[in-house]
Amino acid sequence: MSKIWHPFTQHALAEPPISVARTEGAYFYTKDERKILDAISSWWVNTHGHCHPHIVKAVQEQAAKLDQIIFAGFTHDPAEVLAEKLVKITPKGLEHVFFSDSGSICVEVGLKMAIGFHHHSGKPRKRILALEHCYHGDTFGSMALGARGEFSDIYEDFLFDVTHLPFPEGTLEALERELIADPEGYAAFVFEPMVLGAGGMLMYSADLLKSLCDLCRKHGVLLIADEVMTGWGRTGTMFACEQAKIEPDILCMSKGITGGFLPLAATLCVPKIYDAFYAPDRRKTFFHSSSYTANPLACAAAEANLEIWEKEPVMERIKLIAEEHKKHLTSFAERDDVMGVRQAGTIAAMDIVTNDSGYFSDLGSVLYKFFLERDILLRPLGNTIYILPPYCITEDDLKNIYDTIHESLDFIGKLKS
Repeated sequence: MSKIWHPFTQHALAEPPISVARTEGAYFYTKDERKILDAISSWWVNTHGHCHPHIVKAVQEQAAKLDQIIFAGFTHDPAEVLAEKLVKITPKGLEHVFFSDSGSICVEVGLKMAIGFHHHSGKPRKRILALEHCYHGDTFGSMALGARGEFSDIYEDFLFDVTHLPFPEGTLEALERELIADPEGYAAFVFEPMVLGAGGMLMYSADLLKSLCDLCRKHGVLLIADEVMTGWGRTGTMFACEQAKIEPDILCMSKGITGGFLPLAATLCVPKIYDAFYAPDRRKTFFHSSSYTANPLACAAAEANLEIWEKEPVMERIKLIAEEHKKHLTSFAERDDVMGVRQAGTIAAMDIVTNDSGYFSDLGSVLYKFFLERDILLRPLGNTIYILPPYCITEDDLKNIYDTIHESLDFIGKLKS
């Protein structure tokens, strides 16, 4: 029996994990050459396909030159080049890059930047705004930002208070009430732009996002865009903030930054935030780090990922996936056993009509097993099925996914009857 404790896995109920021997493109291959289609980009990280040769080559070459060095007092070319490129492709005004190694941590970094900015500016603000149903990670700070519920109940006494705005209805009105009641109390608004991922792939308009951010700006509330999932083309533009024409004070990214090849994250900020920590007083130092900050191999993978964006028709592939989603989703809108059929770029989702809804719906486990038996990795969020494929996926693969989802709905219907 394996000694490994797997993430988001109830081992008392789960089947033994599937051992993967190699990956290529949109597929996993097991030791016996079973071929499994990765329809969710391995938890939303893989963009161009597994083991893209350009990233493989870049990491191999980097491994022969420089593996890992302390990043306090030292630097290296892979990090310097990557930082310059990230500043160029992100929304205007983001000029400083802080590296870390996961989505949860880069959000925590952004939160510490925002709170520290207000403190060092001489006008401390101690309250945080976020959206209902949001998810920002599983470390304690990022967990406090996220929706409260079964995931966090046993840790509730250890989490700081966050004002969660109702979503999707009444969000703007609630924000306005909060800011009028406490006009100088809120330090930051943390948000997943346009798509709330783990909350059920809940989608909202660019117009609403723009209105929320404009209102925060009027009251000096910093904008922290959590683009960990939505970044790197997932919603149809490089970053979802672009669609709302907003320029956040802080932008958090991970997952697709290396094309899903190695762990890496970055938190970018505007100069005024960096400047608030810049002082002859060492006590104003930004006290955050991880041992593997700006790992050279991960930075090399990220730079290679950016070169793929520059040299290959990535946006055309994204557009094709979006068009295929739109074409296939029309057939689900006609079914009476699904609702909330929705799409944002390469992300498509729908909810199965059931009395047992939410993340802990038994349908999630039933569907997950159904899809795997047909060699497709889809990991429903309870009664929510979503498709979030790597950009190398083919039209035939997408058709197979959608045909199998139709089959699964028919199967669920028979179970109910």
